[in-house]
Amino acid sequence: MNATTEGYLLVLEDSDEDFDTVMTAARQANLSTEIRRAVTGDDCLRLMAEWHDAGQEKPVLALLDLNTPQGDGRHALKMLRRDERFRMVPVVVLSTSSSPKDLELCYTEGANAYHLKSVDYPEHVRTVRTILEYWLTGVILPSTL
Repeated sequence: MNATTEGYLLVLEDSDEDFDTVMTAARQANLSTEIRRAVTGDDCLRLMAEWHDAGQEKPVLALLDLNTPQGDGRHALKMLRRDERFRMVPVVVLSTSSSPKDLELCYTEGANAYHLKSVDYPEHVRTVRTILEYWLTGVILPSTL
């Protein structure tokens, strides 16, 4: 495991099944990165601010679902990119939305990547595993410098 695993992975996901998929993919990839979950966009932003203000590490990666209640992933992305504390945290969108409008909005607002959730479970696990391996072991992230 390289240094990029210091800190935690923040997952904004309201679906228990999809969050379980993230956990399965992390286990398959043998990742030791702590995984923290928020189920609403508002909770995502609140928890990150609370953890940061309490002196805990920043997330090394934020994995956002777009269609969550109470301040969806679109709103969370916008606010993360506007908050200087979290501007450098890579944000990967993982959504069922294939809307060109959502894709354009996410990249315009600073998403680092956009992936579609597959309805095929094995493919969905492979996609998430690839995302996690790439971002948590394959690149040098700002938080590790």
